[in-house]
Amino acid sequence: MPIILNIDTATENASICVMKDGEMAAYAHHQQQKEHASFVHKSIIDILHTSGISLTDIDAFAVTSGPGSYTGLRVGVSTAKGFCYALSKPLIFINTLEVMAAAAIEKMEPEKSELLFCPMIDARRMEVFSAIYDYELNEVLSPKALLLDENSFSAFNNYNKEIIFFGSGSSKYKTLKKNDTVRLEQINYSAINVGKLAEIAFKKNNFVDLGYSEPEYFKEFYTVN
Repeated sequence: MPIILNIDTATENASICVMKDGEMAAYAHHQQQKEHASFVHKSIIDILHTSGISLTDIDAFAVTSGPGSYTGLRVGVSTAKGFCYALSKPLIFINTLEVMAAAAIEKMEPEKSELLFCPMIDARRMEVFSAIYDYELNEVLSPKALLLDENSFSAFNNYNKEIIFFGSGSSKYKTLKKNDTVRLEQINYSAINVGKLAEIAFKKNNFVDLGYSEPEYFKEFYTVN
């Protein structure tokens, strides 16, 4: 079984963990979004010390590749790529929305087969990063930036499955559906969920090219002068 160091700095909560033999060996988390950069490197040193694992023991590095915060994504991806270059290790990208959905599927036993899972990350104003997955983590709606309106997900009514909405952008959709029942769930995810998907990717040799891989922003970055 591989030893994988997993990094998530895509959203407001950051976390890092080492997974060994399919189990968490050490974990750290942080809730100050503006301080993700200072958190990451120190925490990697700390969790390796706690776990008794050295950097050379790591078989691969995995990171949430987006969507999410532009700065957070750059912090996570650049950190993972730097270690991979220095140690000649493979890099695994895991989509943030897929990680969120995997956490929701795990939580929603035993009714998961009766549901569709719609993670949402706030992208400002009435826009979100979103996707829809079934209980086997197959994409029903591929990840994208989406400008919400009351009919954004009406096309999925014919699936005869209840959709659960979760994540930092989900409350926006509920405000648009004033006369309809919208099921919101509180779903927490972390680098541990990243690690579970990364192990699957590792076994499939699903690695990204270190030279050409970039965060998945899903929309252009802009600043207001």
